[in-house]
Amino acid sequence: MSNPATVPRLQLSAISKRYPGCLANDRIDLSIAPGEIHALLGENGAGKSTLMKIIYGVTQPDDGQIFWQGEAVKMRNPAQARGLGVGMVFQHFSVFETLTVAQNIALAMDNGQTPAQLETSIREVSQRYGMPLEPQRLVHSLSIGERQRVEIVRCLMQNIRLLILDEPTSVLTPREADDLFVTLRRLSSEGCSILFISHKLAEVRALCHSATVLRGGQVSGHCIPAQCSDLELARLMVGEAEGLSAHYPKVSGGADFLQIDKLSWHNPDPFGCSLSDLDLQVRSGEIVGIAGVAGNGQDELLALLSGEITLPSAQAAALRFAGAKVGHLRPDARRRLGLAFVPAERLGHGAVPDMSLSDNALLTAFQQGLVENGLIRRHKVVALANEIISRFGVKSAGEQAPARSLSGGNLQKFILGREILQQPRLLIAAHPTWGVDVGAAATIHRALIALRDAGAAILVISEDLDELFQISDRLGALSSGRLSRLKPTPDTSAVEVGGWMAGRFDHTAALS
Repeated sequence: MSNPATVPRLQLSAISKRYPGCLANDRIDLSIAPGEIHALLGENGAGKSTLMKIIYGVTQPDDGQIFWQGEAVKMRNPAQARGLGVGMVFQHFSVFETLTVAQNIALAMDNGQTPAQLETSIREVSQRYGMPLEPQRLVHSLSIGERQRVEIVRCLMQNIRLLILDEPTSVLTPREADDLFVTLRRLSSEGCSILFISHKLAEVRALCHSATVLRGGQVSGHCIPAQCSDLELARLMVGEAEGLSAHYPKVSGGADFLQIDKLSWHNPDPFGCSLSDLDLQVRSGEIVGIAGVAGNGQDELLALLSGEITLPSAQAAALRFAGAKVGHLRPDARRRLGLAFVPAERLGHGAVPDMSLSDNALLTAFQQGLVENGLIRRHKVVALANEIISRFGVKSAGEQAPARSLSGGNLQKFILGREILQQPRLLIAAHPTWGVDVGAAATIHRALIALRDAGAAILVISEDLDELFQISDRLGALSSGRLSRLKPTPDTSAVEVGGWMAGRFDHTAALS
């Protein structure tokens, strides 16, 4: 009789999944032992998400077998997977926005507990793992990072034996990620297996015992991450891609283009964040990076800058583009003055899921000669979509493919390309490489630097400090709706910026 400790917790044998025009998974073998933290690596579109959905019962494989603790099983649906002890945190959140945190978590629990009965446990678990949540808050009022906390806490509250994490630290600070890793290592020591997907290769090297690499839907290799460098791991995933370890020169920029002067805004949402006395200047020909933990005013600032929230005319001068008051203007008027905008949420905000890529290109680029006398110039729309796909390496079935059919990284490249090709004078980008692979991140970074060098003012809001230090010329941080001073990137450090993110800064001090 075999030793239970030697029987894999999960084993996949020759798993294949086909979609029209795409072989997403091609005879994939994968084995995870009890207590093992196993990384699944690969560029966007390599087949990772499809494989995870097969394990969790969301998608059925066309061929192959799944073995759970040595027994052949068919994962018919997520409820069955949860019943076996499989939990999953999706990269794109599976929460109901009109329900509370507690109601969302209760939907995934099979013990019949009501949302009210779960509230104490939610507070305890979320606090213990450094991801505080208020159970009675409606999910639509949460920031992107807070919504991901709901996913993680919901999973941790289940009796799991295999935890699947798809980009779990994308919106966590380094300290929060470290706290999560403490939890994951504890779960591992107790025998829980973990399947970990991340494009943050330093995390993979620090956390994971082993790794399987996918390329083009097939297993292309295995490795022990701790024995590899970040660059070696990146090359296993994407080959010899340009810019994987690029270091971009820092510049000082020219005249101020975006000017924020004593901007305060009261958020009527009791769970939202108000902004207090923000001062910020972004010069033409520079990138300014703003760090911060989710829920500290990033969403509110983005909405005020994009025009989704407008200011009363009396306060319009608090926001200026090249000296012109814009605080009272709607988004289309701001775009005519040179604004382009990449929101934090791709599907539903940056792109309409069921619309084609060409129609999504039209949504924000309609002022670029795509409409004449009220009629859409369809050939120009198609040409723009194809140019975005070609220039930014977007993997898709073509310009008629619906936005929801793209992987997260490819949709991000499309949205960013759509904005950059409008040659904006000011680009505001939220989390530009959230959840994208190292090759896609390198493509996006090169595009941002090229736009900067062409003279555009760029404001990047991100929770990825490595990214901000790599591409930003000056850095600051938001904390509780207050903005730190800005400092040239070479003159600060991750420790100092981390202190700003925690609110340790002198709000009255400002550097230009």
